[in-house]
Amino acid sequence: MAQPASIGPLPNVGTTAPQLRFVRTDKSNSDLASLKGQVVILLSVPSLDTSTCASQTRRFNVEAAGLGAHVLVMSMDLHYAMKRFCETEGITNVHAGSDFRYRDLSDGWNAAFAEGGMQGLTCRAVWVIDKEGVIRYHELVPELGQEPDHRAALNAAKELL
Repeated sequence: MAQPASIGPLPNVGTTAPQLRFVRTDKSNSDLASLKGQVVILLSVPSLDTSTCASQTRRFNVEAAGLGAHVLVMSMDLHYAMKRFCETEGITNVHAGSDFRYRDLSDGWNAAFAEGGMQGLTCRAVWVIDKEGVIRYHELVPELGQEPDHRAALNAAKELL
């Protein structure tokens, strides 16, 4: 099944990453600006409570280990559910951030589905952001049940490290 359309154009390669605030699993507020100086792999997923999103997050957890990039998975899931998922699955190399409070990913990055049964949830996409906050890689996954190209995203991050 093709991904439903997002509410607008997503930030693309060569642009400065827009503001992105999120809630961590410990209920604290954070933002992308606090990660400046680090290479960030940003994973947008509909919900960690789906098989594809869970599999994608587990795979990045393994494949990004020791890479030196900050991997951040975001969705509209509440921080409680994200914490439970990460603890249950042993996720230690991927950080979870909830978009429920600020909706910067959904609205500011236009990453929310505009219609259908998934309306309001975030799409499946990947961005790699350099140390200065510029997007250097982007993939919008065409099929909702398909994982992104892990190798391409990780290679893009490696080139920036």
